[in-house]
Amino acid sequence: MKTVARAALPTLTRHLLAWALGALVLVWGVFIVMGYTTGELEADELTDGHLASVSSLLLPLAAEGLGQRRVPAASLSELKAHDYQQSMSVVVWDARGQLMSHTGDAPLPRFDSAEGFSTLHLGQPPRPWRAFTRWDEGRTRKLMVLLSQGERDDLAQDIAQQVIEPGLWLLPVVALVLGLAIHRGLRPLRTLAEEVHALDVQQPKPLRAPANYEELAATEEAINRLVERYHAALTRERDLADEFAHELRTPLASLALQTRAAADAAPGAAQQSALASVRADALRAGAVLSHLLALARASRAELDEAAQPLDLDEVARRLVGEYAPAAHAAGSDLGLSSPGHFPLAGHALLLELALRNLIENALAHTPPGTQVEVELDPAARWLQVSDDGPAREGAATASTQSGLQPLKLGLGHRVVEKVASLHGAGFEPAIALPGGRRGWRLVFPPEPAPVQA
Repeated sequence: MKTVARAALPTLTRHLLAWALGALVLVWGVFIVMGYTTGELEADELTDGHLASVSSLLLPLAAEGLGQRRVPAASLSELKAHDYQQSMSVVVWDARGQLMSHTGDAPLPRFDSAEGFSTLHLGQPPRPWRAFTRWDEGRTRKLMVLLSQGERDDLAQDIAQQVIEPGLWLLPVVALVLGLAIHRGLRPLRTLAEEVHALDVQQPKPLRAPANYEELAATEEAINRLVERYHAALTRERDLADEFAHELRTPLASLALQTRAAADAAPGAAQQSALASVRADALRAGAVLSHLLALARASRAELDEAAQPLDLDEVARRLVGEYAPAAHAAGSDLGLSSPGHFPLAGHALLLELALRNLIENALAHTPPGTQVEVELDPAARWLQVSDDGPAREGAATASTQSGLQPLKLGLGHRVVEKVASLHGAGFEPAIALPGGRRGWRLVFPPEPAPVQA
């Protein structure tokens, strides 16, 4: 089904060829129209020039008289041996309007026609004739040269067709050559597509563009960066899954053994100890699963969810209020140090998840009497959880009293690192602070500057 759907997609070659030919046809059409119009105008100018030239040649002869004989056009047509040779009619009058000569098949026009070029409708039924009229210098003779408008239009059309004919042959030739050129020019792109299809994200090799083109080089770089990020993400997820599986295997194996021991032991201290171990192992397994689900949620948010504006101060205040009773039960002091509003664009659930991990690690891995503090600095763009307890080299006894199950520190911090990277932030663990305190800090990127109107 996928192959059929893919085959039904239009090709980039046809897409580019269609746009190129569309633009070519548009420009070609404009030039054809302009060429045809220009050909007709030039043909009209040519025939008008012929009329004026003939009148200039015959006018000196008209003073001596050209005779009264009329030559029919039928006999003149035999003399036409050239496509551009035209049949003209000549009429000569004297100063009183007396007809002196009439040559050609044009009907006799009126004597009072104005000098210069004009279009006359003569005969029955009337037909248009192009005429040029002028007097001699002494105004003793008046001469008119006429040409049939139909013959004039035929000449104009013939010249216009001769002008546009190369363009008519040029379009299919250019279309064919253009199609071949586009098909050949897109060969590097098809080669690049084949290289992309052959990529293996499990064992990535750098993609090499088939040719040194800037556009393909940018695409190659983007694909290589994407493959590297995807492979790095797969590697991190695989390592983290192995680590979680190892952490989960230990409490599950212990849970099975302690459950069997509790079942086999007689009621008494040994059974109670086994049941306590079962409870501890179950809580530890649940913590591992919780972190694993948190990691899955972070990965899903990275792909599917968009960042939303939020106030990190509100998130921190809510969590501190939520964990305060557990901290008090463990004999620790949980506080908040924040100047107020901390605007941030991100995923509220994931940031809450990261802060929960930091708070739970601080409470679960420090002894009673430890002062744990959640600190925010909107100006410096960081959030941290600090405490004044000893180095976290194992679980404190307060963990079971508070209900917070200690877990290997690296697991929770992996989730925090994942959330930090999703928000473009950095995670700095175990920072030495004044007064012998240590902090686990998330440093967010600077807030974007507002766009100037």
